[in-house]
Amino acid sequence: MRSPIVIVPACVNQIGAHANHTAQFKYVAAVADGAGCTPLIMPALGAGTDFEALLALADGVMLTGSPSNVHAGLYGQEVLEPSLPQDAARDATTLPFIRAALKRGIPLLAICRGFQEVNVALGGTLHQAVHNVAGMADHRERKDQPLEQQYAASHRVRLEPGGELSRILGGASEIMVNSLHGQGIAQLAPSLAVEARADDGLVEAYRVTNATSFALAVQWHPEWRLAENPDSVRLFKAFGEACRTYKNQR
Repeated sequence: MRSPIVIVPACVNQIGAHANHTAQFKYVAAVADGAGCTPLIMPALGAGTDFEALLALADGVMLTGSPSNVHAGLYGQEVLEPSLPQDAARDATTLPFIRAALKRGIPLLAICRGFQEVNVALGGTLHQAVHNVAGMADHRERKDQPLEQQYAASHRVRLEPGGELSRILGGASEIMVNSLHGQGIAQLAPSLAVEARADDGLVEAYRVTNATSFALAVQWHPEWRLAENPDSVRLFKAFGEACRTYKNQR
């Protein structure tokens, strides 16, 4: 029996003289080692993507983080800081792919940029600079620190009692998470429900309420040193189980 196939979107990055499709190793490894699935990297071809071909293969979708931001024009705003990285090709690929995957009931796990992508794809909006919003904390990492410190647990999130994420994490009411993002949820899309918040009220996790399978998104990075974090292990195990169920019920 083959393992479930999980689609992982690529970013487009300039490396030397050429544009390249890239996917960070830690995300691909988390699908393989944490979910027990086979990752398949989806190029960012926008409207040129054969979505139906990919969806026919997919038993799951994992949306990764990225240094780039979802373009503000996609949720009706002007870009406030043009110097921050954008990835128009990824936007044009992932947003329609998200809607199509959810319509099919394919399990979905979204992380960081992916968390923001799902919200925008379903009609929500973002704060372009959370740290400039009154009452909000600064959720960015310090880029002058080693990766071990950037990805270290930095604040707690409170889980919704009786929520799906709390259930996956053994009934936990709060957990400690890392924090490496400048943008965040402003208006939650109508079909999403909060699963966790930071102490400043910022949404840190949600579920897709009308999804027929696993459909969770988190703002933090559970893929980082996955095996060392029991909460991350549980999350990826639950996602992998959902992918296997979807595969077996096709």
